Amino acid sequence: MQVKIGTVLYDTETATLIKHTTHSYFGDPEGYEEKIYCTPSGCYFLWGKGGENSPYPTERIIRIAKSKIDAYLN
Repeated sequence: MQVKIGTVLYDTETATLIKHTTHSYFGDPEGYEEKIYCTPSGCYFLWGKGGENSPYPTERIIRIAKSKIDAYLN
């Protein structure tokens, strides 16, 4: 998946996967998965996808400030 936010291209194919978590089980309408990536230029982003009642009812990318990345990794 690719999304351009501002001047930065966030691409799950070229970024480095840092962390992968799942919440609940496959098929749960409230379940979802999150992956945290780092781009080659050092920008961080979160990719999320889940069930219809989850925080990610559609696949999406959210950028994460470098100053806040530790909160996501713990």
